Amino acid sequence: MASEAAADEASDTYSKFLQHVQRLSNVKHAGMVLSWDQEVMMPEGGTPARSKQRSALSTVAHEMLTSDEMAEMLDELEDEDLSDDRRAVVREIRRKHDRQSNVPRELVEEISEVASEAMPVWHEAKEEDDFSAFAPTLEKLVELKREYAEHVDPDRDPYEVLFEEYEPYLGVETAEEVLQCLRDELVPLVDAIRESDADLATDTFDGEFDTDTQEDLARDVLDELGYDWDHGRLDTAPHPFSSGNQFDARVTTRFSPDEPLGALMATVHEFGHATYTLGLPREEYGTPLGESRDMTVHESQSRLWENHVGRSKAFWERFLPTVKERFPEKLGDASVDDVYEAASEVYEDNLVRVEADELTYHMHIVVRFEIERDLIRGDIEVEDVPELWNDKYEEYLGVRPDSDAEGCLQDIHWSHGDFGYFPTYSLGSVLAAQLFANAEDDVENLDEKIAAGDFDDLHDWLTENVHRHGCQYTTDELVRQATGEDYTADYFLDYVKSKYGELYELDDYQ
Repeated sequence: MASEAAADEASDTYSKFLQHVQRLSNVKHAGMVLSWDQEVMMPEGGTPARSKQRSALSTVAHEMLTSDEMAEMLDELEDEDLSDDRRAVVREIRRKHDRQSNVPRELVEEISEVASEAMPVWHEAKEEDDFSAFAPTLEKLVELKREYAEHVDPDRDPYEVLFEEYEPYLGVETAEEVLQCLRDELVPLVDAIRESDADLATDTFDGEFDTDTQEDLARDVLDELGYDWDHGRLDTAPHPFSSGNQFDARVTTRFSPDEPLGALMATVHEFGHATYTLGLPREEYGTPLGESRDMTVHESQSRLWENHVGRSKAFWERFLPTVKERFPEKLGDASVDDVYEAASEVYEDNLVRVEADELTYHMHIVVRFEIERDLIRGDIEVEDVPELWNDKYEEYLGVRPDSDAEGCLQDIHWSHGDFGYFPTYSLGSVLAAQLFANAEDDVENLDEKIAAGDFDDLHDWLTENVHRHGCQYTTDELVRQATGEDYTADYFLDYVKSKYGELYELDDYQ
């Protein structure tokens, strides 16, 4: 009887704990909706009120997570014999609780308010090509995030602490190793490509393309891939992003008359994020089991759909007729090979990350990683950023920005205070290749199915092996569950060397 009573008590504690966690999750999701609205629909004059609103929600969430009641329930549950699912929920909340408990509420509130106010400052500075207008705000955010890291763990590298906000399980050492590996392997490959005499159809999308028709095409591609419009929507934003939960996962993109392919690929990229979010188990909404497994895994889904599907020849066999219907005069004579080569081009002049090709993209990440790491560590000052940025672009990419707008002001992330986020783009690209290679092994004739517009089996494979697990596993455990192997860059390097060796007729890479 005593054991039954103890089991009942543990069950009651877990039920109470779960209700608390679900309320906390709903507060956070409400904050995400306010953030989405600010970036997409809110009038410019709404910032003063919105910054207060978002700050208030951040403070409420912080207080709920770090409350004495939460601490007591976590302590009780960690001593109980819980199921694997329940133990995973406790593990995830414990990790967040322990980090946040050391951070003063006032600091959380200030970071949220400053970050909300920073976005229009960044946007205007970018529009005016004036880094000095954004520099004081960036300096404040760097200072606040250093303070945040100091409170979380004063004995560790502050950048490592911040990196774990976005990828808590692979470790910053893994990020450094992967980025160094990509730099070592991709720079020679890009050099060989630039020396190649291969004649690719890189002018296929030259000219101006009506942006309203581009939006129609973006909706076409979302239809083709299977986007659930009952649980999502497409809008525009200065910087494309996806936001939401398994009931409401929205995507944004942006359109430029001379960049139709960039807009299309950005849409496919954000679809990848959204289809992961929509694939999370609905019955677990509000708990870690119904949340995505951090940014490495999230980015793997967007990069898988963008690069391994959207830039594949099989995809263009299916989608080119639709593109021709939208732009008959521009692309009426284009072949599948033409658009595949254009979509896979390695650019000579590559300044903007979100418009980068599949290879040099990672050098963009290296630049940002090195600068934000050194900023947080105090090795460089904010005023050093523009010149250092331009120097690194020249060294790693062979180009030098002519303006801060196309240089260090091009990304929105630092205005959010998201230091430590950028490495997950490359970590996710690496994981995308590993996952897609395993999907190819498991899904019979996957290329033929993509060419036929049949994406159901790929959706099902990703849902079965990634999406449905939420945060049940740590990142490294999830990779092993999905692929049977540890996380590795080998698949990505094999993929790009094979693809681009063939495209650019490189004997050493085929």
